[in-house]
Amino acid sequence: MVETYSKHSNPNMRRPVVQEGIVDFMRSQNQGLPDFLRELQDFAERENIPIIPKETVAFFRLFLQSIAPRSILEVGTAIGFSALMMAETLPKSQITTIDRNPEMIGLAKENFARYEEGKRIRLLEGEAQEWLQNLNGEQFDLIFVDSAKSKYVVFLPDLLNLLPKGGILIFDDIFQGGDITKDLADIRRGQRAIYRGLHKLFDAVDSHPDLMVSYLPLGDGLLLVKKEAAQVIFPQEST
Repeated sequence: MVETYSKHSNPNMRRPVVQEGIVDFMRSQNQGLPDFLRELQDFAERENIPIIPKETVAFFRLFLQSIAPRSILEVGTAIGFSALMMAETLPKSQITTIDRNPEMIGLAKENFARYEEGKRIRLLEGEAQEWLQNLNGEQFDLIFVDSAKSKYVVFLPDLLNLLPKGGILIFDDIFQGGDITKDLADIRRGQRAIYRGLHKLFDAVDSHPDLMVSYLPLGDGLLLVKKEAAQVIFPQEST
């Protein structure tokens, strides 16, 4: 049994933010995934490991082929499903992924070794913020962030430094099952750090003149941020 998420998983990520019937419809569509990715989806569902849901997978595959990034950074590897999905979708791209959870790192390494697509994936072990700062000098056309939600805004300046002008940043699970629309007093105490961190993220990116922003109600919500200038500067209090 995979223990990491058995006791401490965030239930909000299991609460889609659109009508249940629409979610069922999207998830029932044939997405043309290869067998090995479907097997990983099944494994994650059995073990209660949060990976991007099927409707988000369908969006990613179309979006990735449309923009064709050559270099991708992922923050939050889990079992390696999304990294392998990106590698399968883009045979000429290089993927770098970061995770600190020893159990997930072990499973991801097994999966990367098992499949040919794993040869184009570089796994970095350790704290995300340390790696983001140590990767200075590298550039990624696309960055996908699916890690600690309260830290998204903390990571933001370093993430943008790793993007060239025109690069795209995607944050996952930003609606928290709809909780972000509520008042803070109505949020469970254990979820308030996530709530505050996400609202700080929204405030930081929404009105910034050098960022283009879009929210998508897929899964538990995606936030897409396009970097419109070579350098993006925030007031100190924004992040």
